[in-house]
Amino acid sequence: MIEELLPDGVASACVFEDLPADADGALFPAESAAVSKAVPRRQAEFRTVRGCARRALGELGVPAVELLPGRRGATAWPPGISGSMTHCPGFRAAAVARTQHAASIGIDAEPNLPTPEVVLRSATLPPEHRAVTALSDHRPEIRWDRLLFSAKESVFKAWYPLMRRELEFYQAEIEIDPNAGTFTAQLLVPGPVVAGRRLDTFSGRWLVRRGLIVTAITLPGSPEEEAHEPTERQADGLASPEER
Repeated sequence: MIEELLPDGVASACVFEDLPADADGALFPAESAAVSKAVPRRQAEFRTVRGCARRALGELGVPAVELLPGRRGATAWPPGISGSMTHCPGFRAAAVARTQHAASIGIDAEPNLPTPEVVLRSATLPPEHRAVTALSDHRPEIRWDRLLFSAKESVFKAWYPLMRRELEFYQAEIEIDPNAGTFTAQLLVPGPVVAGRRLDTFSGRWLVRRGLIVTAITLPGSPEEEAHEPTERQADGLASPEER
């Protein structure tokens, strides 16, 4: 499902149920240690989404490696690789690419359910709130408030690897195209420089299916870019609305 939102050159994998704890090669020892004190649900998410990431990396010819979480859940991808992971109830997914194809990737999945009001107030700018209210009146089968939240998560995940600092909800304004299945994020702070050009906007895509909202952003890379040392790349993103 996630592959429908990604361009050529980006490999992905997704599943709708968790890998069993005894799955062959599910986790490297250091990964197991990283979540050894987590509750079983978190361990299952962590295990399964990394299985998705390794499947996607395999499509690029990259061997299985440790994918350890760092600050804010960020992951150190192999040299020359950009990537993003996401999980929500009933869905786990990962997308990866060589950096010459994608300077950064942000993906997010959410249940097609209302966003808690306290989160909506903190995450929404006035024009966004008016827009999702109008969309909800016309097409209530889609939770546009949750789609907006997911789009902002994808923006953050694409931003963070390139900028190495936080991007607050109010620092990007999202405009959703309800017919094209796309969205645009206007950055309200200076954006990253990619291939010699500063990006003031991020363009993304979205879909709603199987009770899920999925969003994705891919920032094009530079064909001349060479492999570099491993860096922390955003993986799990911010907390889900229910965890805030």
